[in-house]
Amino acid sequence: MTTVTGSLIDPRDAIGFVLRLGRALHAHGYPAHRLEEVMSRAAERLRLTGQFFSTPTSIFASFGKQEEQQTFLMRVTPGEVNLGKLAELDDVTTGVLRGAVSAAEGSDRIEQLLAAPARYGSALTIVAFGMASATASRFLGGGLKEIGASALIGVTIGLLSFFVGKNPTWGRVFEPVAAFTASALAAALSFAIGPYAVSNATLAGLIILMPGLTLTAAMIELSSQHLSSGTARLSGAFVIFIGMGFGVAVGDTVSQAVFGNPQIARAIPLPPWTEPIAVVAMPLALTVLLKAHLRDAVWIVIAGALAVGGAKLGAKFLGPELGVFFGALVVGVASNGYSRLLDHPAIITQVPGILLLVPGSVGFRGLAALLDRQIVSGVDTTFKMILTAMALVAGTLIANIVVPSRREL
Repeated sequence: MTTVTGSLIDPRDAIGFVLRLGRALHAHGYPAHRLEEVMSRAAERLRLTGQFFSTPTSIFASFGKQEEQQTFLMRVTPGEVNLGKLAELDDVTTGVLRGAVSAAEGSDRIEQLLAAPARYGSALTIVAFGMASATASRFLGGGLKEIGASALIGVTIGLLSFFVGKNPTWGRVFEPVAAFTASALAAALSFAIGPYAVSNATLAGLIILMPGLTLTAAMIELSSQHLSSGTARLSGAFVIFIGMGFGVAVGDTVSQAVFGNPQIARAIPLPPWTEPIAVVAMPLALTVLLKAHLRDAVWIVIAGALAVGGAKLGAKFLGPELGVFFGALVVGVASNGYSRLLDHPAIITQVPGILLLVPGSVGFRGLAALLDRQIVSGVDTTFKMILTAMALVAGTLIANIVVPSRREL
């Protein structure tokens, strides 16, 4: 038997809790390098000797001394970020590691969390897709026509996402099909609402599907010497980029064959006072899309404002690509401070803040240029994407040194 904070724990219960915790965190989008740290910390606090290895599709866990190790292999699939479930898992983990809850009860609570229904209904989620796309269009310099078209495309992508949720077999081709739909719909709308910046609406409509966060997580894992997980995640992001680029190219071809060349015009930017509205609206949409608790919405909005403000301030001194370094640094420091002050996981505010800075849209522009045979422009834009990703990674890692995160999640 193992003694923890004055109580006796069956090692089998402790091992079961650590394994269930790892699987649950992975299922809800926890990055591999942090996942191994949390599992190691949980095992140590439960007086277990353990070694852990995580990739986007598997978790290895070994317990006991070298000559008598018991090894477990869990086959897992990459999960979407669910901030609400991660917050609840943090509460369970904190209770077990601080001795307030037994390991067996903690395992039961994890199973209950995994079986709980979705936090938000499909209608609200679809609306959030549209809101996120509309605000992304504003950030990309869109006017009223672009914002309206982006909102419609976003809602359409949300409907596709709902359909894929009901028919999982379509999940493997979701991104290319969504890109095809966005491209074709954006071109068709130019004949309904008149000339406008079609590329702005296409990009903004797909903004939620961009693997920018995956790319950033991959760069962090590679920087922290988690080479297997980082390489796999980086390859996955690249495949998604290629699939979406293919979908957009096919959508352009089909729309031209059906409707003719789209009517394109420069966007008429909105007044500066509209940007604060977008800074508030985007984090609120991300609160729903990332399934965070409503109680955290205010903090997520603050994180978004700090990200945008920090990036703008940094851009004045470092340039637009390296400006995101300062934005990531500010968000990271603020998120770690938030976690220590309120005893909540930093990821609740850090992920939404970073999503406003991620290089996914930059990379997609580079890929689109390459597909359009604009080689110089495509290579230049792709290099900017890599530079932006590295700046994000540097800002995030330095933030963890300036203000270390709390010890649970």
